[in-house]
Amino acid sequence: MEASRDISRLIEVMAALRNPETGCPWDIVQSFETIKPYTIEEAYEVSDAIERKDMDDLCEELGDLLLQVVYHARMAEEAGEFSFGDVVEAITRKMIRRHPHVFAVSSADTPDAVKVQWEEIKADEKRERAERRARRGISEDFKTGFLGSVQRSFPALTEALKLQERAANVGFDWSAPEPILDKIEEEIDELRVALASGDKAKVSDELGDLIFAVVNIGRHVNADPEQALRGTNTKFRRRFNHIETTLAAEGETLDGASLERMEDIWQAAKVIERQLAE
Repeated sequence: MEASRDISRLIEVMAALRNPETGCPWDIVQSFETIKPYTIEEAYEVSDAIERKDMDDLCEELGDLLLQVVYHARMAEEAGEFSFGDVVEAITRKMIRRHPHVFAVSSADTPDAVKVQWEEIKADEKRERAERRARRGISEDFKTGFLGSVQRSFPALTEALKLQERAANVGFDWSAPEPILDKIEEEIDELRVALASGDKAKVSDELGDLIFAVVNIGRHVNADPEQALRGTNTKFRRRFNHIETTLAAEGETLDGASLERMEDIWQAAKVIERQLAE
């Protein structure tokens, strides 16, 4: 099989990878749940390539993201739900329907008129979606209710922040940041208990509660948790790189260095940072 510019070849490649008898052992055992993290990761990598204005990387990352779409569609087809063609048809229909001023007769000839028309069409689509969900017996719908405007598609930290902000609009909120510190301590204690129990599901649940509480205190002190964590990630990269370069300069490697040795260099990196900040 050779590469091609035709999307059908990519679909054929995925079908071959998922073939129960001759496919790839790793690809065969994957599911929607196990592939989901990679889908999110690829979307972030597309965003990163755009931010860096690297068109070569963007081309490659868009391909990786497209593969994720094909992957999910293939698994859905195997389950008898829908195929890649159905995905293409659905989004094509949606775009045509939402742009009658382009593809049909419409009086919307200004940006404001187009916006009004767009909202009317989305309202129709929302009603049709509710009818489809009812036919499939799906009752829980996070797009309804007071918190329905907060998209579940947001990164988890951002979703937590926006949920808290939304709830605060109706008074469901802490009055000050100090009590949240007590809540964080409470969540840490509950996490300790979960760790002692060895129950992985409980540990995950309590860890989520702890992170949610940390996000809440960030909101109260006007420190965006996403940006705060990005700053810490950058700091971690810088300090760990100092460990790596220091070891290399002394003829050592990361694999060969002890934890104590790496910790000493880490602390030295912190001293250097403080000196540069003065």
